[in-house]
Amino acid sequence: MIKKLARSIREYRLPSILAPIFVIGEVFMEVMIPYLMKLMIDNGFTASDIGYVLIIGAIMLVCAIVGLVCGVLSGKFAAEASAGLAKNLREDMYFHIQTFSFENIDKFSSASLVTRLTTDITNVQNAYQMIIRMLIRAPIMLIMSMTMAFIINAELSLVFVVAIPFLGFSLWFLISHAHVFFKALFKVYDKLNTVVQENLIGIRTVKAFVREKEETKKFKESSEGILFNSVSAEKLMILMNPIMFGMVYLCTLVISWLGANMIVSETMTTGDLMSLITYTIQILTSLMAASMVLIQCVMARASGERIIEVLDEESVLANNDHPIYEVKDGSVEFDHVSFGYGDNPEKYILHDINLKIPSGSVVGVIGGTGSSKSSMIQLIARLYDVKEGSVKVGGVDVRDYDIESIRSKVAMVLQKNELFSGTVESNLKWGNEEATVEDLDRVCEMAQAKEFIDALPEGYQTHIEQGGRNVSGGQKQRLCIARALLKNPKILILDDSTSAVDMATDMKIRKGFKEYIPSVTKIIVAQRIASVQEADIICVLDEGKLVDYGTHEELMNKGGIYKEVYDSQMKGGEDDE
Repeated sequence: MIKKLARSIREYRLPSILAPIFVIGEVFMEVMIPYLMKLMIDNGFTASDIGYVLIIGAIMLVCAIVGLVCGVLSGKFAAEASAGLAKNLREDMYFHIQTFSFENIDKFSSASLVTRLTTDITNVQNAYQMIIRMLIRAPIMLIMSMTMAFIINAELSLVFVVAIPFLGFSLWFLISHAHVFFKALFKVYDKLNTVVQENLIGIRTVKAFVREKEETKKFKESSEGILFNSVSAEKLMILMNPIMFGMVYLCTLVISWLGANMIVSETMTTGDLMSLITYTIQILTSLMAASMVLIQCVMARASGERIIEVLDEESVLANNDHPIYEVKDGSVEFDHVSFGYGDNPEKYILHDINLKIPSGSVVGVIGGTGSSKSSMIQLIARLYDVKEGSVKVGGVDVRDYDIESIRSKVAMVLQKNELFSGTVESNLKWGNEEATVEDLDRVCEMAQAKEFIDALPEGYQTHIEQGGRNVSGGQKQRLCIARALLKNPKILILDDSTSAVDMATDMKIRKGFKEYIPSVTKIIVAQRIASVQEADIICVLDEGKLVDYGTHEELMNKGGIYKEVYDSQMKGGEDDE
């Protein structure tokens, strides 16, 4: 895990190296000061040599200033390196997520990905900053201070041989048990973020159905889960300070008592005892600093594992060794296609689909809810790969195309198409960044969106809120259709994307398609028979099977599901009248 996370350091290697170097300089200066203090006491004050005191005092001042400068520089470089690592990790994760197929995205909830991109990366950033500074400082301080302590008085310094192993075992025990709770904590954070995200996005629905109490209950349960895991982990970690401070005080008392006896017996000087007590504090506080770093590392370990889980996720879709970049035409062929969202054939949702669609034709797809209409048409743009059989576009298996090339020629208006915060123009230009105003006018006329855009306060420059909250459902669908048309596709797929517009507008949109893009293959998934009635081919799906296809007249003559749906819809219309 550490090796994989370290790949994101990249251009911040130099600050990552300089921070520990300056830390070493800072520690060296700090360790030298107690020894200089010993010399000042024993050779200066005791001998009443003021000149010597001033010289040593000046050296101590220089050491303090150099140590301060080194400390400031190490902090600066550590902050730069850790913030740079966080930036790179965030970019690496975000860019990697963009390569995911729908199948990969299905494995992670959006709330979980947001948590990993924010909270988890922040934890790793904080841990990295402490590692290249505090975790370097603590062992070096420990080694240097112990070395000086043994040089001054090896007999008294043996107290550390007992204290350090005890503290080390205590650290290991507490950290290993706390990791379990921290790992569970971030899973609960995912759940909490999901609850919050769903509530805020669907706040109008929540209020319309008076579900505030239920949503509050869900939030409270997730929040209490965070509280439980946080408290459980902290109950272990708060034991660290009492153990550390207890050991500091105990070692200080032992050294002070034994050292005082040695001074009385003239086997030790006052300077030796003073510097030894200072080194004792340095040794044990370095262990306390290491414990704080390790606590952060425990949290970062759980976060790092979650980050690596995303970075290690490989897209199930990839180009072959020699992809095809040119899409010949908009013909589509389903050749014995079976598909499911898992690998178990018994759970496939499409079964042995055989269908040929000539280029430039209009195809209607109807079927009941759950008949896998959307799943079938998503295979054309290779948003998923078939499990059995093949889907061909322009006579070529879609798996042989360059993924970007095939998707650039297949424009899809999905059931849940999104508008993004920005202007009407910026949303439309998702289809073509180089589009001119004339291009925008053309596709908006075709999608029956021009009239309402012209009525907006600032036309194409009108601001669209996140998710398109400030436009109606029908307006949103028409903008999405116009955006798809800007791609100049060879295949246009409308997945129930005129459900929010009235029948007259729907008819005008289809008429525009017929007049202005006759060579484009148009696949219309709909619930209304009227939306597909004039199609060249109408496909009828039922429970993932293509049970019938043909023209409207042919299907009406055959009877079956299509005629039943037609009769029910026509009867419903008559009843409404």
